[in-house]
Amino acid sequence: MIELTGGAVEKWLNVELPKVQNPRADLLGAAPGGTLVHVELQSGNDSTMALRMAEYCWGIFRLFGKFPRQIVLYVGEAPMAMDHELRGPDVLFRYRPIDIRELDGDRLLESPETGDNVIAILARLRDQEAAIRKIVARLIGLPAAERQAALSQLVLLAGLRHLGKTLEREIRKMPVYIDILENEILGPAFKRGLEEGELKGELKGKLEGELKGKLEGRLEGELQILRRQIEKRFGPIPEWAHERLAARSTAELEELSVRILDVASVEDLLR
Repeated sequence: MIELTGGAVEKWLNVELPKVQNPRADLLGAAPGGTLVHVELQSGNDSTMALRMAEYCWGIFRLFGKFPRQIVLYVGEAPMAMDHELRGPDVLFRYRPIDIRELDGDRLLESPETGDNVIAILARLRDQEAAIRKIVARLIGLPAAERQAALSQLVLLAGLRHLGKTLEREIRKMPVYIDILENEILGPAFKRGLEEGELKGELKGKLEGELKGKLEGRLEGELQILRRQIEKRFGPIPEWAHERLAARSTAELEELSVRILDVASVEDLLR
């Protein structure tokens, strides 16, 4: 081993390696000239991404006898932060990570392909609202089934960029709005969103008022009970004790209702 590696082996390890399971690759295509291109879509930072891509690489090589060009297309919101290579004494593996925000979204908007138009919402855009308006307008002219599929994708991708409200505003202006309401998948979600949006202010005020009333009622009830307990055990309550009791929370008043059984005076109770 000294001749082979330049050093001695301290301990021999188990040689039975775990079986590697290669899941299905997201996208694998053949480019002109026979080059294989493998693209994985990733919405979150994965500390094991380099290892995963290496496993894909070996699996593709076993199947096709070629190493693919590998790209991880990152579509997440947080800044991309993943190792893109594995290094060892005699090993170097590397793939290419690309944040989709590096791509020109306005160029994707000009593409004749609907899929390019929709995914542009994730890329770099000069004006996101104008882009959404343009995408929605383009989807209107599609056949019904294709339009509904594209709208489903657009709703999902808009959520990744917190653009759901902007998308909703633009869809409200378009004839396709009725299509969405009738869609068995999108319809219920949009109806809920619209109803929540219209009722949000009124409902929020009502709930806050009810909650405030309930809390104040509960606090007053606890205070009344404790005052009766104090008067029953120690007689009339001094003014300073009234002030201290009024400053206590509901939880503190409940605790005092239990402690009153073990103290000898109001002073001990409220110290």
